[in-house]
Amino acid sequence: MRKSFTELTTIRVGGEAADYVVAETTSELVDAVAQADATGTPLVVLGEGSNLVVGDAGFDGVAIHVKSSGLDIDGEMVHVDAGVHWDDVVVTTLEAGLGGLEPLSGIPGSAGGTPIQNVGAYGALTSQFLDHVTVYDRKIGEVVDIAAADCGFGVHRTSMFKRNNRYVVLRLHFRLARTTVSRPVAYAALADHLGVAMGDTAPVTRVREAVLALRRQRGMLLDETDHDTWSVGSFFLNPVVPQVPEKAKGCPAYPDDGGTKLPAAWLIQHAGFPPGYGADWGRGRVRLSTKHSLAVTNRGGATAAEVMAFAAHIRAGVQRAFDIRLEPECDLLNCSLDDPVPAWLTGATTG
Repeated sequence: MRKSFTELTTIRVGGEAADYVVAETTSELVDAVAQADATGTPLVVLGEGSNLVVGDAGFDGVAIHVKSSGLDIDGEMVHVDAGVHWDDVVVTTLEAGLGGLEPLSGIPGSAGGTPIQNVGAYGALTSQFLDHVTVYDRKIGEVVDIAAADCGFGVHRTSMFKRNNRYVVLRLHFRLARTTVSRPVAYAALADHLGVAMGDTAPVTRVREAVLALRRQRGMLLDETDHDTWSVGSFFLNPVVPQVPEKAKGCPAYPDDGGTKLPAAWLIQHAGFPPGYGADWGRGRVRLSTKHSLAVTNRGGATAAEVMAFAAHIRAGVQRAFDIRLEPECDLLNCSLDDPVPAWLTGATTG
């Protein structure tokens, strides 16, 4: 069975997978991966496709769609299958009287993606609550548990699983606190929205409502009628540089283990690409979100080639302006920002 990645990803571009398999249980997921490996069939495992861009030529292999649905709570331990919609995890734990995940409300995608990227938002990280992860180790052909401390979590969006095809996430195990009060609020915009000082606490339900409101303002809550959400969320990583280039001295800067972290959204906007940029670029089918400049969006009918060329155009502009090269945060399959620019776009990607 063939399947188009326009139906499998939130940015809605890409060709077809040569084969398509739905795994509704953990055992079906393990069997599908093991069978592909045994036959030498290339595979891609995906949940809701919120962090993936696939090229227009598609994928000559099998797309394994994870739709496992188990979610069990045992005291303060929460056990979640990889295919569970992430926000359902947040809602279910809060309803069970377990706090902690409320700053991660509204993040698109399934639970299986959260440890891969060490998903974080509004001052919280997946790794702060994760006890261990159950994975299928393709190298040894076995299901194993990996403690959170051994997952290689660094900062936001890093782990041993990222860009690593050896492990397939099957199930997550969180340890949460039984509370109705949040952790100290550690994100300025969230504190402002709540009307509290940084470091104060608030009811977990109020924190969730505030996070959802902030995400809605930024076009980060999926809505098929809103093209600002036809994206992979933040397309570029916030760059971490050993030394801030002279051209970027005016950029807000934050200390990081690797040097200094700079906000990609600020760099993009101050390089001349404001929210909504792109209406006059190419066919106008790929633009920056009208709500913020870090999301590359499909305005309808875009191709992966257009997305790559547009993102490359943004990256080149930032590099010219600030001597900083942005890198994609999302996963790219059979496409690259370094792909040749389509002939019909030549001339539209300069400036």
